[in-house]
Amino acid sequence: MIKVSRLRKSFNGQPVLNGIDLEVPDGSITIIIGRSGGGKSVFLKHLLGLMRPDDGSIEVGGVDLTRLRGRALDEVRKRYGVVFQGGALFDSMTCRDNVAFPLREKFRLTRTNITERVDRALGQVELEGIGDKYPEEVSGGMRKRVAIARALVTEPEVVFFDEPTTGLDPVLVNTIHHLILELHRRLHFTAVMVSHEIPEIFEIADRVGMLHDGRIVELGPPEAIQASSNPVVQQFIRGEPESRA
Repeated sequence: MIKVSRLRKSFNGQPVLNGIDLEVPDGSITIIIGRSGGGKSVFLKHLLGLMRPDDGSIEVGGVDLTRLRGRALDEVRKRYGVVFQGGALFDSMTCRDNVAFPLREKFRLTRTNITERVDRALGQVELEGIGDKYPEEVSGGMRKRVAIARALVTEPEVVFFDEPTTGLDPVLVNTIHHLILELHRRLHFTAVMVSHEIPEIFEIADRVGMLHDGRIVELGPPEAIQASSNPVVQQFIRGEPESRA
């Protein structure tokens, strides 16, 4: 579904992405891990077409995203759903209107069709009956579910999750992770997630990639990453402090 080749990006001469190569198989859950400030969010913004690389390519279904502009880029983005870090819900809108927002922005649908799709999306995340509440009136876990419903309401082929469990307690982290896994099994979308939730992500990922010094230094199934002999990978997944010379 997605193929990234030699992706590079620098800011003020400082390299952040330093030649990333990554293939995301169709229908998989691929999770990118790495230290804070290590370029995970910058990488995700490139996959979304929000940033342009200095070099390299990002193919989505065989189309190079980095060469597209305007409507052509928007057409690729119609295939995407995004769960933003923190949820990024509009406080002035009800939960129902938050979920309906991408439908109204991207598609020409009747009011009845929008209502049906929003109700279905809220039902998929087990939030029937809360559509008329505002984000401040529901719990943090419910807000995460509303954000997931908004990402899924357009029936995307690819869903991006940017730290989807930030700010949640361990029980809710596992609840949201298993909801994502259940939705993936039911809807068959391709998922790309950026996360720091170790070891929880190993329970839901098909593949895990470790981003370090602007490169994917290790990529494989969860059990292979956990057994990796790479000291950078082991230090991260064990939560060990960096040694100082």
